[in-house]
Amino acid sequence: MTLRREAFLDEVRERGEYGTPQEAERAARVVLALLGAHLVGDVRAELAARLPGAMAPILLNPLPAAEPLGPDRFVRATAAWIEGATEATALWDVGVVLSTAADAAGEDLTGRILLQLPPGYDLLFGRPAAGERP
Repeated sequence: MTLRREAFLDEVRERGEYGTPQEAERAARVVLALLGAHLVGDVRAELAARLPGAMAPILLNPLPAAEPLGPDRFVRATAAWIEGATEATALWDVGVVLSTAADAAGEDLTGRILLQLPPGYDLLFGRPAAGERP
């Protein structure tokens, strides 16, 4: 089921405690663009289909990643793309957006997304692997 744009961004705004809808949308756009660069095939297309229409092209048309970024580098890349961000605020943005996307995706698709990413992304998606500390 595809979320309405407003519903997705409202959820991001609420979880992230952003002051404006623009802050929530900026975080969502940056994080989804970086995520899209790391996903391929049906998994990326299925996630895009479950996101609001305005967010789907961001996920589907990224610049391809030169190499897979581990979770720490993904957060640093996010910080580099958001004006005024620090690694701490970028970690917050990544966790908010990816956990919202995971809820939209459902557990099965989120599991398949995590299989395409380097180890450690489960925490960023708010889905710690069994036996790991949250």
